[in-house]
Amino acid sequence: MTVPVAAERLPIATDPAVRAPLGDIAGGAERFTEARVERIVSLVVALGCAVLGTQAFLNAIATPRAAWGWETALIALAFAPLAAMILALTTGAFARGASRVCALALVAVLALWPVASAGAAVDPSVQPWIWYLLNVATAAAVMAFDLVLQIVWAVLVSALYGAVRLIQLEGAPGGTAQGLVTGQGVDAAQSVGVVLDAVFALILAGVIIALGWMLRSAAVGIDRARGDAVASYAAAAEADAVETERVAVAALMHDSVLAALIAAERASTPREEALAVTMAREALTRLANAEQDVGEGSDEAVPVASVVSGIERAAAELELSLTVDADVASSAPPVPGRVARAIVLAATQAIANAVQHAGAQGLAVAVRADERAIAVRISDSGPGFAPAEVPVDRLGIRGSIVARMAAAGGRARVQTGKDGTTVRLDWERPR
Repeated sequence: MTVPVAAERLPIATDPAVRAPLGDIAGGAERFTEARVERIVSLVVALGCAVLGTQAFLNAIATPRAAWGWETALIALAFAPLAAMILALTTGAFARGASRVCALALVAVLALWPVASAGAAVDPSVQPWIWYLLNVATAAAVMAFDLVLQIVWAVLVSALYGAVRLIQLEGAPGGTAQGLVTGQGVDAAQSVGVVLDAVFALILAGVIIALGWMLRSAAVGIDRARGDAVASYAAAAEADAVETERVAVAALMHDSVLAALIAAERASTPREEALAVTMAREALTRLANAEQDVGEGSDEAVPVASVVSGIERAAAELELSLTVDADVASSAPPVPGRVARAIVLAATQAIANAVQHAGAQGLAVAVRADERAIAVRISDSGPGFAPAEVPVDRLGIRGSIVARMAAAGGRARVQTGKDGTTVRLDWERPR
């Protein structure tokens, strides 16, 4: 797996290499807040439309009429889609389609209003029942259309109401037509009142549209920030996993493969050749189980004695007859399996180094454990080495011992000189 460097990466929000592995998690995060805000807006709009629709319906059935004709048909055309929209918004099913039908139906009712009210007596001081549905039409447009069409709808509904109201007053009995044409007396005031009503309806429509736009924009912004955070975490986790795997595989290569190759190259006696074969077999086994080795095994607690036996078993695999000097207090509790495995592997690497570089001269291993800590000492009487001269690409000490103990929450120290080398592995229990 290759992770691009920082200069090569796309922005996190659009990087398909980061988004793709997230799958449904990223998709859910991208619309988490937006979906919930949309649901809240739907319920609020449904409640508001129910209140205004009830008021309009009560005024509609209370309006005197000569017969159940055009106006009755318009009442059905207005309130049937409105009821369907309120139900859809409340349940969350077919909300957009029902809102679109309601918005179109209310515009049709406004356009046909002069036909329904032709010849009827009109009280200029009383708003017709259609007045209460103007903002309902805008709210329906907010739930049904995009922002540009919402604005167009608000202007259209307000202007259409003003026009049909003037036409209604002009055609009403009582000589209003002449007054509206000449602009004299109370009829001029009526025309000004109609314009003010239309403007007031337009202002309310603007408030409704602005509130819907702000809530939705805020929700989209929150979802975008959440999506970027999830993608950033995924990218960091991916990079960390790659680096951990690289270090683990490098340590594995040094512990097993490189050590086996060096042992095979230097083998000059039957015993050394047998040791090289054993190390090669171990290397192949660990490579075949690399995925399990990277995970460092189970974290289930094991007794300290398993650390002692694990070190002795590893030495036996290296054709060494080694007895560990163990001093384990009876009060010493078990250690986590991950820690025990790290100590055994680090000790095994130290033993392998003593065999390869010191010929196993004076090799001795001691384990001390009590209720607070566990300590392992691996020492030899070889010629030692110069730590500063060790190439940076050699990971026997850095990766397989020091880094491995650090990853398990422990510490490794190496002391070397002309009298030999001592590797100290220490792990203290958390307090």
